[in-house]
Amino acid sequence: MLYSLLRPWLFKCEPEWSHDFSLAQLKRFQRTPLAWLWRQTVAEKPVEVMGLRFPNPVGLAAGLDKNGDCIDAFAQMGFGFVEIGTVTPRPQPGNPKPRMFRLPEANALINRMGFNNKGVDYLVKQVAKARFRGILGINIGKNKDTPESEALADYLECLRKVYPLASYVTINISSPNTPGLRDLQHGEALDQLLAGLKAEQVTLSKHYQRYVPIVVKIAPDLDDIGLQAIAESLLKHKIDGVIATNTTLDRDAVAGIEHADEQGGLSGAVLAERSTQVVKQLYQLVGEAIPIIAVGGIHDVASAQAKIAAGAKLVQIYTGFIYEGPKLIKRVVNAL
Repeated sequence: MLYSLLRPWLFKCEPEWSHDFSLAQLKRFQRTPLAWLWRQTVAEKPVEVMGLRFPNPVGLAAGLDKNGDCIDAFAQMGFGFVEIGTVTPRPQPGNPKPRMFRLPEANALINRMGFNNKGVDYLVKQVAKARFRGILGINIGKNKDTPESEALADYLECLRKVYPLASYVTINISSPNTPGLRDLQHGEALDQLLAGLKAEQVTLSKHYQRYVPIVVKIAPDLDDIGLQAIAESLLKHKIDGVIATNTTLDRDAVAGIEHADEQGGLSGAVLAERSTQVVKQLYQLVGEAIPIIAVGGIHDVASAQAKIAAGAKLVQIYTGFIYEGPKLIKRVVNAL
């Protein structure tokens, strides 16, 4: 396949440059005949989750297409659903470069991007241009300079703007690269955030005459007590779904590897075991009441099957996709 030929060259280039270059080509050619270069037919494996019909259980995780520039291209690769973002109310540049690092020995990445994006208004325009009519998740966050005490306002602004276009909306409170963001996963801050979002969901569902599920994305670094507390909050506020997990700050699995000491979130195959453990514990806490979308370390069929066996209804890939390309989608779909 084309990607297997391109990957050696892309991996010789600086990671963020390769990322931006690839997205630019996908954006440029996704609505032209050249889309055949990555288009593939994937088996129908429909799954009903959150009142939505997913044509197959394998989705693109947020972070790869932050601005919604390449929705059609990723859909053409056979993803059962596409999640774009994280997007913030106002555009922001993110953290200083370099901020993305490959750890090929571990099939892993470290990033400290910091919610670099062009803002929610730009993303909304890209969604309107897309021809894709499948399941689209939109992942929202707060601006870096917004105090934690005012975070709800940022999430509400994004929610209102993306609601009419999204199949579901993900609340990102688990990125390690925005100072203080993970504090929103705990206690009163979490309760206030979820209460405010659910209240607005009621208002918007009446206005648009359609119910758009709200999903919360959590970190893999929560301890047992923290995970139980967040599960209780999700149940209390009747959150529609949970994504487990974001990237990790733990470096034990990559100790001694070049770039392992870089700050940021670690993703890739080395996250598989911890992420699966969180899915398993979370399922024990919420059961069938809240569907789990699993992400973290899915790099082959076995790692995807482990997530489903642990209690997940759907899976998402990101770093595995960077290393394996579109063929990973088809392999995983066929096996699930």
